[in-house]
Amino acid sequence: MGHMDHASFGWLTPTLSYVMACVGSALGLRCTVRALATTGPSRRNWLITAASALGTGIWTMHFVAMLGFGVSGTEIRYNVPLTVLSLIVAMLVVGAGVFAVGYGKKRARSLALGGLTTGLGVASMHYLGMAAVRLHGRVGYDPWLVALSVLIAVAAATAALWAALTIHRPVVVAGASLVMGAAVSSMHYTGMFAVRVAVHPSAAGLPGAGATAFLFPLVVFLGSYLFLTSAFVALSPTARERAASATAQRLQEGAI
Repeated sequence: MGHMDHASFGWLTPTLSYVMACVGSALGLRCTVRALATTGPSRRNWLITAASALGTGIWTMHFVAMLGFGVSGTEIRYNVPLTVLSLIVAMLVVGAGVFAVGYGKKRARSLALGGLTTGLGVASMHYLGMAAVRLHGRVGYDPWLVALSVLIAVAAATAALWAALTIHRPVVVAGASLVMGAAVSSMHYTGMFAVRVAVHPSAAGLPGAGATAFLFPLVVFLGSYLFLTSAFVALSPTARERAASATAQRLQEGAI
C-alpha cells in the first residue's frame, strides 16, 4: 500500500477548497432564490447560472484539494478528457437537480428529486475526477466509505436546496452556503479516505498532464469565473428592487 498524503501543502489546499465550495454554494443558492422570484426566460437564465456556479464551485473544490494529494513511490498525472468530462457532468447533473426544484409543481417531490439528482451529480463528478488519476499502481476503494460519501453528497444537496426554497434572507442563505461547503468538503475527504493505492514502482513515464501544468491554470480560471459572477449577482437588482424602481418611476411620471 502506498502512503497517501491528502494535504501536501499543509492546511492551504483544504482551506482553499472549502472556500471555493462555499463560494460556489453561496452563488448557486443565491441564483436559485433569484430564479424562484421570477418567471419565464429570466427564471431559466438564473437557474442556468445557479447550475454553472454550483457545478464549477464543486469541481474547483475537488481539484484544489487534489493539488495537495500525493502518493509515496509514484508521481500523479491526470487524464485530460476525463477531467474535463467530470466538469461537464457536474454542471449537467447538478443543473438537472436545480431545474427540478426551479420548475417542480409539488414542493416535496421536487425537493427530493432535486436533492437526489444534485447529490449524485456531486458524487459522479468526484469519482469521475478520481478515474482521471494516473499513477504507477492500482487504485481501489472501500465500498462502505464510498457509500457514505454519496449519502453525504445527497444530504448536503437536499439541505441546501431546501434552504433555497424556504429561506430567502441573504444572511441566512450565506449561512446555508457555509454548511453546504462543509458538507461538500466532508464528502470529498470521505471519498478520498476510501481510496486504497497499491503502488507498483516503475521508471516508465505516465500518460496525462501534471497538476501544475494542467489543473492549476484551470482552477485559477474557474475560480475567477466564480468571483466575477458573484460580483455580477451582488450588483444585479432583485425582482423586488426592480418592481420598487418601476413603481417609483410611474409615480414620478404621474406627478409630472
